[in-house]
Amino acid sequence: MDTVELAREIGRQIQNDEAYVQLKVAQQNSDEDKELQDLIGEFNLKRMAINNEASKTDRDDTKMQELNQELRDSYSKIMENENMIAYNVAKQELDTIVQRVVAIISQSAEGEDPNTTDYTPSCGGSCSSCSGCH
Repeated sequence: MDTVELAREIGRQIQNDEAYVQLKVAQQNSDEDKELQDLIGEFNLKRMAINNEASKTDRDDTKMQELNQELRDSYSKIMENENMIAYNVAKQELDTIVQRVVAIISQSAEGEDPNTTDYTPSCGGSCSSCSGCH
């Protein structure tokens, strides 16, 4: 089997992994959650309102502050939704698997031992989005 076919096999294995299946279920649940979709629509409208106000030559800074606060409030509501939480958890789990696969391939191509090299997560510096240090 050549290298490209092995990569395709990795792709098939990823799609058979429980993390991938869980992400697809979480994505479907999020897509079918009317409340969540309404919140996302509201968020997008607020973002467009901010862009419109920001592009005005006589921009109202007070209005911009209000719109920015409304946008932050909308974002918070989205991120508190149980289906969005489940989606983010599932996405992080699959992303970790993909990062490991990419790291092993990349490091092996640089001469590292494929049997021992692995992904080493690093701190992005923002504890608010962190799932904990490893």
